[in-house]
Amino acid sequence: MVALSQSSAAGALALLFDPEPLLKQYALKSLNSLVPHFWAEISEHIALIESLYESEELPQEAHDQAALLASKVYYYLGEYDEALSFALGAGSAFEADSRSPGSAEYVETVVSKAIDRYIQSRTAEQAGEGKIDPRLQGIVEGIFRRCIEDGEFRQAIGIALESRRLDVIKHIYEQTHDTSLLSYAMEAVLDTAFPLAYREQVLKFLFPLFPAPTSDAKSPHVYSLTRILVTLNSPEMTVKFLSSLVPGQKLLAYQFAFDLVEGGGQDFLEAIRKDLPEGNEESKPVYDQLRKILRGQESIKLYLEFLKRNNKVDMLILKNTKALEPRSSIYHTALSLQNAFMHAGTTSDVFLRENLEWLALANNWSKFSAAAAIGVIHKGHFQESMNILGPYLPTQGAESSTGSSAYSEGGALYALGLVNAGCGSGQEVENYLRNLLKNSTSEVVQHGAALGLGVAGMGGKSAEAYDDLKQTLFTDSAVAGEAAGYAMGLIMLGTADQTSAEEMLTYARETQHEKIIRGLAIGLALIFYGRQEEADDMVKLLMAEKDPILRYGGVYTLALAYAGTSNNAAIRQLLHVAVSDTSDDVRRAAVTSLAFLLFKNPQQVPRIVQLLSESYNPHVRCGATLALGIACAGTGLQDAVDILEPMTRDSVDFVRQGALIALGMILVEQSEASSPSLATIRQLYAKIVSDKHDDPMARFGAALGQGLIDAGGRNVTISLQSRAGSRNTSAIVGMVLFCQFWYWYPLAHCACLAFEPTAIIGLDENLKAPKFEFISNAKPSLFAYPSPTKPPKKETVTKVATAVLSTTAKVKAREKRKAAAEGEIMATDEKKDKDVEMKPGEAPARNDDVSPISGSLSNLAEGTSTPNKGRKAEPSSEKLSNFSRVTPAQLAYITFPPEGRYQPVRVVSTGPPPSATKAAKSASAAVLGSERSGGGGGILIMADTRPDEPAEYIEFETQAAAPAAAVAPAAQNLAAAASGRHIALDENAPEAEPPESFEYPFDHDT
Repeated sequence: MVALSQSSAAGALALLFDPEPLLKQYALKSLNSLVPHFWAEISEHIALIESLYESEELPQEAHDQAALLASKVYYYLGEYDEALSFALGAGSAFEADSRSPGSAEYVETVVSKAIDRYIQSRTAEQAGEGKIDPRLQGIVEGIFRRCIEDGEFRQAIGIALESRRLDVIKHIYEQTHDTSLLSYAMEAVLDTAFPLAYREQVLKFLFPLFPAPTSDAKSPHVYSLTRILVTLNSPEMTVKFLSSLVPGQKLLAYQFAFDLVEGGGQDFLEAIRKDLPEGNEESKPVYDQLRKILRGQESIKLYLEFLKRNNKVDMLILKNTKALEPRSSIYHTALSLQNAFMHAGTTSDVFLRENLEWLALANNWSKFSAAAAIGVIHKGHFQESMNILGPYLPTQGAESSTGSSAYSEGGALYALGLVNAGCGSGQEVENYLRNLLKNSTSEVVQHGAALGLGVAGMGGKSAEAYDDLKQTLFTDSAVAGEAAGYAMGLIMLGTADQTSAEEMLTYARETQHEKIIRGLAIGLALIFYGRQEEADDMVKLLMAEKDPILRYGGVYTLALAYAGTSNNAAIRQLLHVAVSDTSDDVRRAAVTSLAFLLFKNPQQVPRIVQLLSESYNPHVRCGATLALGIACAGTGLQDAVDILEPMTRDSVDFVRQGALIALGMILVEQSEASSPSLATIRQLYAKIVSDKHDDPMARFGAALGQGLIDAGGRNVTISLQSRAGSRNTSAIVGMVLFCQFWYWYPLAHCACLAFEPTAIIGLDENLKAPKFEFISNAKPSLFAYPSPTKPPKKETVTKVATAVLSTTAKVKAREKRKAAAEGEIMATDEKKDKDVEMKPGEAPARNDDVSPISGSLSNLAEGTSTPNKGRKAEPSSEKLSNFSRVTPAQLAYITFPPEGRYQPVRVVSTGPPPSATKAAKSASAAVLGSERSGGGGGILIMADTRPDEPAEYIEFETQAAAPAAAVAPAAQNLAAAASGRHIALDENAPEAEPPESFEYPFDHDT
């Protein structure tokens, strides 16, 4: 007999009015199972159900059933807070119901609300504003228990972090001893929008929980420890940790020192160097080595050597770009920047030496850019910076009398700052630039000196340098004041110094010069870098300004304050500005700034930016291109390329420019095997650059894109985070300044600050580079250098054999017979014309090429039918030597043979090695994985397993003995460069010896 389905809850509801308590209890229990179907009917009696919950006549079980029933009714009515309140009163009935079928959605929603309320209550309790409901505490404790029993440790850690229950994290680690869970907690608190004070509290709590690292175990949590130390920026904690590794784990201490240099600021590293102990006889050499590493110059020297040794610049690309009209300022600057980016850090100025005539055509600010480009080419060659740039720097005590040479002098000072970027704070170069800034009367020279001082002393917090820049600002010179504004922000980077911020904002409001206002607006943004909620007041102030340039600064202040955090509130605010502000510049900046918030989640950016890339406003579209380029830089992300490719055909020239630049950033260090779009994008660049009828801005963008896609001799990537996963400060700052090229082309040079050499550089305990090999377990083509551009072939015109009509052939045959009868042979005609008689059914000989079409078809068929059997299959792995290029995606495939003499003291990559068969498909995924975790590679300290054997070392090519010859517009006379004088060499130096005499072997001349 089939049970009849119930059509109403009226019967059970009627029992609620019965005076008998047992019947009421039965009714409540029955109604709990009927709520999903009849909640609308039951809700009419909610007041009665609530009164039963509060009644003292009913037993406790009936109380719990009434509370559970009320909770479910409110849940179906959408009143989730009321549902939670009654669920807390239901006690054991709620726990029992959570296991019954059909109630999963209700329980999940109530539990979610319980966690949210618990988090709010915990935050309020810690602020001394109330106590937590013990019933709520019981529910959350039960959630923690269930998560741990089910092995959902990460879920429990997430709730514990949100609710500030650090004891739960400690309990989970003590139970599992899994360091990856501690690393997960660290990443969660760093990459989401937790307040700064709480973030520091969590990191200080997590740091001692990590086990002490050892070089034998190759502890994978080395990256996490480095990231915590860099983020906390605490010299005392870092010194204590490094001292614990000396002398027992000295190799690991060296490794930590190199890793700290990559992520730490100049002031942080200097404080560690000062606080390191002197040590005893055994440990003193180790501490001396640590001080040497922490100076930062060792890392720069090693990467400079790598870039010089592996330079793979394709000079033909530059030669083709030289077709841009050199007398046009925009095209001259474009080629200067392209050459600078392609040769960044390689110290190779071959192109400049071979094109002195082109160089001599630079005028005014083009000359400034060309001189500054030398700083990009020689970036990191700080030991020889004064020798390289000597001929173009202002002479001591006297300023250049001619106006034109001031541009090359100013550019050279800017170049000096770029060469010393990241290691100039507190050094001689800083004092040199300060003196020139104070003593110069030319605003162009002051402009170059201020920019150079800012870049060299970035994050140094030098009060003297700041005061000198402030005095330059107060002269109210538009050109010098703009650079001073940028430089003041660079010097005080990330300090959130209120005095400096108020001074800059006040002056920005008072001055009439837009250039100065813009420099100060970006300077303010730099001051609040990484300060999160501490910058909120300044952002609110700037966004409320009437002046659009200050609102523009407010957008960048918001982006830099929350850089890398993916903060939802900041993203929402930027998106609102992007569609509502009255200024196109502010809207463009808001879209671009999304990249600085989301660069740790590059795969999210195309989805967010897609609609903006189709906006009616070209400025919003332009901002979308740069947002994709910066956030997805170096990933080769196909989703981003798919959005950008149609934008290269946009009707507006500056949107095309942005798309072309962004594609260069995304496809840097990609191979044709890993990124199918690479070849077509390179062809597009060449086509646009060579097309004289194309828009100048698009051609400028194509030239910059070519420079970025082959940056640093094809040996660098663009990365906004360090290998340990912390923010790469200089890269973020460099990209913010690069975005200002919209207003001022010389700021485009700052893109080189984001160039990250991709190498594996192995050093032994003496910091020397031994010769060794390691294995890349992927097909060589997957991570190969792009093939060089082939010069265009000269087409040779081949003479096609003349086709002879049948009537003509008959006439000739008749004449031939007649001539033969007369004894005459007409061979001369045949030799002369080589006419071919076309007979039906007769196939032409293979070499006669009667028809170009038939010939090509026959050759094609011939080529396809006989495959090339001599071609070998590509190997599945390759051996690489020390100082080899290893791209971020390739790191997951790198292994060191166990029988090798040298073994790294930390893991090379944080990601698991993918299978070789899926290498091609997982290339971009590997990049995204490395982007998320920070990757690995870089400078590795190697343990020597056979120290008794003699070691073979690599000889460095970059020596500091002889002054390197630089090429730029000479400070005195650029035109003289073109006439043959070697513009960078010392003319007073002794001449080279003549070659020895010899006899030419005429008899054997071939």
